[in-house]
Amino acid sequence: MWILGVNAPPTGWHDTAACLVNGEGEVIAFSEEERCNRVRHSLYRKPLSAARFCLQQAGITAADIDVVAVGWNTQQLYPGRFTDDADFLAFAVGLDFGGRPPSVVRVPHHAAHAASSFYASPFRKAGVLVVDGHGENESSTVWTFEDGAEPRLERTWPRTSSLGYAYDAASTWLGFSFLNAGKTMGLAAYGRARGTAVPSLVDLSADDFRLAVGPLEESTGHATADEIKEQYDTTVAAWRERYTKIAGAAGPTLPEGRLADDPKAVLVAYTAQRIVEETVTALAATTRKLSGVDELCLAGGVALNCSTNGTLPGPLYVPPVPHDAGVALGAAWYVNPPKYRTGRPLTPYLGTDVDGPAGPRSAAPDTADLVRSDLDIDQVTALLLDGHVGAVAQGRAEVGPRALCRRSIIAVPDTAEVNTRVNVIKDREQWRPFAGVTRPGYGARLWEPQEHLSRYMLGAAKATELGRRVAPGVVHVDGTTRPQVLLSDEAPAVGAVLDALERAGVPPVLLNTSFNGKGEPIVNTRGDALAAFRAMDLDFLVLGDELFRKKNDAEGTR
Repeated sequence: MWILGVNAPPTGWHDTAACLVNGEGEVIAFSEEERCNRVRHSLYRKPLSAARFCLQQAGITAADIDVVAVGWNTQQLYPGRFTDDADFLAFAVGLDFGGRPPSVVRVPHHAAHAASSFYASPFRKAGVLVVDGHGENESSTVWTFEDGAEPRLERTWPRTSSLGYAYDAASTWLGFSFLNAGKTMGLAAYGRARGTAVPSLVDLSADDFRLAVGPLEESTGHATADEIKEQYDTTVAAWRERYTKIAGAAGPTLPEGRLADDPKAVLVAYTAQRIVEETVTALAATTRKLSGVDELCLAGGVALNCSTNGTLPGPLYVPPVPHDAGVALGAAWYVNPPKYRTGRPLTPYLGTDVDGPAGPRSAAPDTADLVRSDLDIDQVTALLLDGHVGAVAQGRAEVGPRALCRRSIIAVPDTAEVNTRVNVIKDREQWRPFAGVTRPGYGARLWEPQEHLSRYMLGAAKATELGRRVAPGVVHVDGTTRPQVLLSDEAPAVGAVLDALERAGVPPVLLNTSFNGKGEPIVNTRGDALAAFRAMDLDFLVLGDELFRKKNDAEGTR
């Protein structure tokens, strides 16, 4: 049995993705479409290339697919748009399924989010909190999941009581896209660091909450996409008016690159951040109360808010794909949960191999303009210690928006200036932070421990005095970092460099950020990595078991 999970148009119109699960519930392959088509967030594009990759990885054809599981109830949102399932599959996926089309299962959006988190977690039973912009009929939900039992929906909150809408409004007030909420979170840290006073815009009481912008009257169970879009626009506009009143301005007074110096911009970002932190903290407690266990899973776009995640007590798990791409995984698992759970969290390394699905190495002329050598970890370590900044592309890609050392830019973070240089390399605003990666033992000395969040770089943690001293390049203005702890040989090159640093008596910690240029998805294949390396001011590239340098750089260090 083969189940293809998808986040796909018309409802899943951003972060489209495909995930293949076999009859045992084992994840064979998973990719976001943007990694394949090289269009950031893959807006309005079906996950065709991602689905093809999944089939190639398994060695099957589309005719072998038994079920296509969709992470939305498209029949509610687009009633009458498609004549039958074949019509829907042609529009949403685009594969040729042959003469035996698969059955289509439409999984409610929050159910798919919840399944993606619980079944990826190490927990046998957990409360699951889903918080995002909206599903079909809700914006926040509480669930109880347990192995061998049907998931139980405990509580729901209306679409227009959405924390995602409140955050979208702040992001757009700041001049960002709603898809750039991470910038809002990074800017909010300046408000925390400066002790900025912000109004409380949420009323918390009796396991419930009410936001300052109250919910609209909604259709439940039969709202269409058009109705939801209209209410989204109305609610976001009301939130923007509220932020305008708070800031005394309709937008920032300084350009994007200087927003950290704009008190009004920092005030709005921190106000929105506090709304999320206060409400999610309360919802997490409610989830634990209703489920009767301390184990907690988070999912939904709001679960990408690392600052909020880092404030929550454990045991806590967030999957590597809590955003909408993750419903491709969750929908497949909702149809066919894993039969044999190991008690270990999901590996994130489920994407395309750097040499592509077929595996051949690119021909030599592809790198004729570069200096190539066999990979030597001691040489890479020496380059890093000399202040060079490089990139790594090895093995199967990690899934989700965080680069986890198989598609990463790396540097030694022993000065604050390295943050400046890497932001220049990536053409990012200078006020934006970077994350650190190390091994578990040393991580316990650098920042507050996180049992699971640091596996996928999904929780902010307070840096210790040692962390601030030895790795200032990955400590944000509020004293936090978004750490990754790298286990065993999950990312061979970066792990080997960390071990080499430790043997050399140097703090074994690196700056780690995604390997991509401005406006581009994280690199996927060998060709992507080489193109990005050539386009960016990077000093070296670890590509599989090879090391590449630009000729001028290599000649300058002979």
